[in-house]
Amino acid sequence: MVVSVPTTKQNDLSMSSIEHLFAYNKQWAANHVNDDPQFFKRLSDQQAPEYLWIGCSDSRVPANQLLGLAPGEVFVHRNIANQVVHSDLNCLSVLQYAVEVLKVKHIIVCGHYGCGGVIASMDNESRGLMDNWLRHIKDVYRFHREKLDAVTDQRERANLLCELNVMEQVANVANSSILRKAWDKNHNITVHGFIYNLHDGILKDLSVSVRG
Repeated sequence: MVVSVPTTKQNDLSMSSIEHLFAYNKQWAANHVNDDPQFFKRLSDQQAPEYLWIGCSDSRVPANQLLGLAPGEVFVHRNIANQVVHSDLNCLSVLQYAVEVLKVKHIIVCGHYGCGGVIASMDNESRGLMDNWLRHIKDVYRFHREKLDAVTDQRERANLLCELNVMEQVANVANSSILRKAWDKNHNITVHGFIYNLHDGILKDLSVSVRG
């Protein structure tokens, strides 16, 4: 296998295109230190969040910011369309670490209206490897086909599927061996289902919380 090594000129060009990110980072760090000189000292000494956030990879749905919480207060796992799949060792490992090591008290599954993954699952277009992931959302549609097909407006139907998808993932978390084990030991953990509206920045509680 031949590996192409970037030249110095190429490196300079690539660095110049992202140099502003380092400037933003320095300003961000300086702002925190100005507000609280011990902020990074405390942050580096311990990680003790009360919340695990399982959300969509969509760049418009940042967990800490929309919850109004600081770094260190939310443990985060994100993937396309906020899925909790029992064969996904990445997600399950995050879940286990959050529950057994960090001892979180709340697990939030959060979807959002207008989710591209959910919308993509509603047609028969082939998207390659992604089709395997979208299959899980297609299953959600199949479980609720009668209810979804009764909605004639395509956008409203997609938004309903976004909500139903969150509800299914809450059930998947609650039915996982990790949560069942924790609840058997009387750990105080609640699983919640939220949905986020990109148009106004407001979270909605879908009222499907599960506790023990």
